[in-house]
Amino acid sequence: MRRILTGLVSLFILNNLCAKEIPLVSNIYGRQSISLNGKWNYIADPLENGYYDYRLKPFTTNGFFENKKAQSPSDLVEYNLDNSPLMNIPGDWNMRDANLFIYEGTVWFKKDFKYTKKAGQRDILYFGAANYDAKVYVNGQKVGEHVGGYTPFNFDITDVVKNGDNFVVVKVDNKRAKDNVPTVNMDWWNYGGITRDVMVAQVPDTYVEDYSIQLKKGSQNIIEGWIQLNSQTSGQSVIVEIPELKVKQQLTTDNQGKASFELKAKPIFWSPENPKLYEVTINKFDEQINDQIGFRTIETKDKQILLNGKQIFLRGISIHEEAPYERGRAWSKEDAAILLTWAKEMGCNYVRLAHYPHNETMVREAEKMGLMVWSEIPVYWTISWENQNTYENAERQLHDMIYRDKNRCSIIIWSIANETPHSDARDKFLGNLSKYARQQDNSRLISMAMEVTKAPDNMNKLTDNMNEYVDVISFNQYIGWYRASNEEARLMKWDIPYNKPVIISEFGGSAQQGLHGDKTERWTEEYQEELYIRNLEMLDKIDGLSGLSPWILVDFRSPRRQLPGIQDFFNRKGLISSWGIKKKAFYVMQDYYKKKKAEYTK
Repeated sequence: MRRILTGLVSLFILNNLCAKEIPLVSNIYGRQSISLNGKWNYIADPLENGYYDYRLKPFTTNGFFENKKAQSPSDLVEYNLDNSPLMNIPGDWNMRDANLFIYEGTVWFKKDFKYTKKAGQRDILYFGAANYDAKVYVNGQKVGEHVGGYTPFNFDITDVVKNGDNFVVVKVDNKRAKDNVPTVNMDWWNYGGITRDVMVAQVPDTYVEDYSIQLKKGSQNIIEGWIQLNSQTSGQSVIVEIPELKVKQQLTTDNQGKASFELKAKPIFWSPENPKLYEVTINKFDEQINDQIGFRTIETKDKQILLNGKQIFLRGISIHEEAPYERGRAWSKEDAAILLTWAKEMGCNYVRLAHYPHNETMVREAEKMGLMVWSEIPVYWTISWENQNTYENAERQLHDMIYRDKNRCSIIIWSIANETPHSDARDKFLGNLSKYARQQDNSRLISMAMEVTKAPDNMNKLTDNMNEYVDVISFNQYIGWYRASNEEARLMKWDIPYNKPVIISEFGGSAQQGLHGDKTERWTEEYQEELYIRNLEMLDKIDGLSGLSPWILVDFRSPRRQLPGIQDFFNRKGLISSWGIKKKAFYVMQDYYKKKKAEYTK
C-alpha cells in the first residue's frame, strides 16, 4: 500500500510540473531558433472534456494534454490528436474552420517536432500570442500558462524537451469574462487560437535576456542603455557595437547580471522622411544578437508635439490587427506591408494600432516604412475597475507591450485606455497604469482615447481627471454618425481646457463600399465622404490640434454589427473595404493630408 501511495504521489508531481513563465527573451527574431509554424492538429472542446472530469475537477492524468494513444484494441481513449484535422498556425480558428466562425471556448492544438539538444544551451518555447487563456504542455508535462490575447510569452522547456521526437499541446480558451482585459463587451471579433509565431529559441545557459538602447533623454549625441542577463552573473563581458557610428564598448555585468553604458555618437535621426535604422550587435563570447535600431527624440511643448525638436502634425489612421481580403487575424509581413502601404498611400506618417498591442512584425515594418506608432492595451470601455486581479492583468499587458517594443523608435505613444466611463475607481486604475508606464519607459508620450461631453449651444467640452496623467489629450468623437448631422458639424465648438497637444483619436462613419446615393443617405459612400469633409472643417478649428487617426483604415469584423445586407458582421467605418477597394472618403483624407504635409514642411 505504501509503495502504491508513493507511486501515486510521484505520478502527481510528474504531471503537475509547472515551470513558471520566464521573462520574455527580448528580440526573439534576433536569436537562433526553429519555427513551429505550420500545420497543427486541433480539437474543438466546448465542454472542456480534455481538461476537466465529469465533476469539473482538472485532470492530473488522462487529459488531452497527454496526447495518449490506445495501445491495444481494449484501451478506451476517446480522442486522437494525431488523426484530428489540421490548421495552419499562426491562425485564428474562426476563419480557418467554418464550423468555428462564431465559436468561443476551448480548442486544443498539437504539434509534433524533431529537436536536437545541445550541451550548455537552454531551450525557450515562445508564442507571439494566443487568445486568450493558454495552457501549454510539452511531451505531456505542463510547462506554464498565460492570460492575455495580444502579448507574447515564453517558457524554459530545457528539462522537458528531448533529442528526437517531441510534441507540444496547447489548450486555448477565448471565452469572454467580466473581469478580463478586455471585458465581455467589445467592438471587434474575438478571434481564438494561436495567432502569432511559435518557435523554440536556443540560447546559452547564461544569455542576454533583455536590453535597452536609445538616445539619452534630453540629449542628441549620447546613446545610453543597458544589458540584462537571465541570471545574477557578475563579471560577464559583453560588447555593444554600432559599426556605422564607429562606436564600440566592452561592458562588465554587476552582481545583478546587468551592465549599463553611455556612448557618444551623432546619429542621423529617424523620421518619417528618413527612417534611418542602424545595425546594432550585442556580443558575448557564446552568443551574438543583431538588431536594427533608430534614434529620435519625441516630446511636447505646450500644445505642440516635437519630433527631433521640430513641430509635427500626426497624419494618421487607426488600424485593427485584421488581415486584408477577409483573412482573419493579421500576423505576417505580407499583412503588415499591405495595411501600412495603404496608410502611406493616404499620406500618413503615423498609425494608431488599436485596441491592443499588435504583432511585433507590424511594429517593425512600420518603423522601416517611416510610420510613427500609437500602441495600446485593451483597457476598453467598461473594465472591472475595483477588481485587483483585473488591474494586475492590465498592468501585466502594459508591461509586456513596453518590454517587447521599447527599442522600436517608431513608437511615440503608449496608450493606456479607450473610451472609459468616468468614476473615482476608473481614475485610480488608469492613474496607476499611467504611473507604471512612466516607470517602465519615461522616453515616450502617454495618452489614452477619452470622450467629450455634449454641452448647450453646440459646445463640446472635454473634462477628464486623467488630463494630469497624459502628455497628449486624445479623444474620440462621432459627430455626423452617432450624434448630430454632417451639416451640424459646422456649428460645433470645442472647449479643451488643457495646455497640451490634441489628437482626435477617432472620428468617422460607415459606408458599404459600392453603395451610392445622396450625401444625406446613410451607409452610402457619399454620406461617408460628406461626413469626412465636414468633420475635417470642424476639427481643423481646434486649438492645439496636432494629429488625427480616423476610424478606421479597413472594414473589420465585429459581432456588434448585424444589419443584413449592409454590415453582415462587419464594422463598415473603413476607408477601404475588406477586399481592398478604396471608398470616396479615402481620397478626402488623402487630399487633407497633402495640405497638412505642405503646411508642416515650410
